Amino acid sequence: MMDEETKRLAAEIGQFVTDHKGIDPVLIDVSEISGWADCFIVSTVNSLGHLRGMAKELWGFLSERGVEVINRHKSVAGDGWELIDCGDIIIHLMSAELREFYALEKLWHAGTRLDFLKILNER
Repeated sequence: MMDEETKRLAAEIGQFVTDHKGIDPVLIDVSEISGWADCFIVSTVNSLGHLRGMAKELWGFLSERGVEVINRHKSVAGDGWELIDCGDIIIHLMSAELREFYALEKLWHAGTRLDFLKILNER
């Protein structure tokens, strides 16, 4: 089960993605069905430039919070999909075409969708 600290961080990341014009971001709690991650965050980006900019800003956001990005590299991939592995939280920034093709929300349908705004408003 995902702990409250991880859930809160995932919600903050979801809000960050929304604030940076991510399209239809979702949080999926996969802690009950995955042995290697607690949560996926999936969002569409509208261009390769948007993907690059958001990924770089997100790396800074995570660094400020002391979150280690396990697969950090010098530049964003040019294929339209950036996977950011934070251990318990896996972030997928994807072009609309790749998001539709890979359908991660359908693949991980047994996970629970979380409302990040509701989590952020809980105190």
